[in-house]
Amino acid sequence: MNTVDDAPGRAGPGPSPVIVVVGSLHYDITVDAPDRPRKGETVTGRRWSPRFGGKGGNQAAAAQRQGAATAMVSAVGDDDFGRGLLAGLDRAGVDRSAVAVLPGRNSGMSVAIFDDDGDYGAVIVSGSNLAIEAEQIPDARLGRARVLILQNEIPEPVNAAVARRAKRLGLTTILNAAPARPFTTDLADHIDILVVNAIEAEMLGAGPVASLEDAASAARALAGSRGVVVVTAGGDGVAMAGGTVAPVALPGLDVEVVSTHGAGDMFVGTFAARLAQGASCEDALRAANDAAARLVSMPDEKRMTV
Repeated sequence: MNTVDDAPGRAGPGPSPVIVVVGSLHYDITVDAPDRPRKGETVTGRRWSPRFGGKGGNQAAAAQRQGAATAMVSAVGDDDFGRGLLAGLDRAGVDRSAVAVLPGRNSGMSVAIFDDDGDYGAVIVSGSNLAIEAEQIPDARLGRARVLILQNEIPEPVNAAVARRAKRLGLTTILNAAPARPFTTDLADHIDILVVNAIEAEMLGAGPVASLEDAASAARALAGSRGVVVVTAGGDGVAMAGGTVAPVALPGLDVEVVSTHGAGDMFVGTFAARLAQGASCEDALRAANDAAARLVSMPDEKRMTV
């Protein structure tokens, strides 16, 4: 495994990051269509475009956008998609010195179909993301950060190994449990803040979430064994409970929705950035809620592409 400069920009370490993101990079192909196809149906789309993606990459870019120096730990293939993803990290200003370039492997990618309501469905192919190693970032560098961000688009043993190290080094670890899956390691024991959306909360056993009140109930239910829990409920808002924080339920902001794609990642990246900059959990939650609302109302041409 090596980290080589396969795209313009800086590949070497920059200033010590306050946030480290260990997670996925996906070259996203987005398709605009009147609706998403049902099984066996063909729908005629209007246009397609490439985008920088992967929950890890999106969250790293969002945190960096908030002024928090951010480093990415991931892996791409030695292919055109990989080179596009490295260039995307460079444009976002994210330190990619711990991103491995793997000869002979395909980079991660996804296809997302957006409908006229601004909602989407997606298929991801993990590719090189399955080969990420926890040791790609050394303790000396990880230990200088304040916040670690993890997601469920890479193997759980990798997340668990990094989270153990982060706990020993004193970082605050955020797990965005997306997509939701049962824990198969001791990862949950090393997480400080769990962030899930309505569907993920239900899949983890909190019951249906169809309102802000449901989100608050789900956060309380999940926090019983997981410390601080944040449950996002789309346009209804976001709730937080658990640990030593006072319960908070923030209504969604009234914005015109252009696309919901990436809203969750903007939320997580902004939330982490504010925490790393010294904000309280409640203030970080408010900033993240605002940032996600601004993103869903943003025209397509202003979003990050590859």
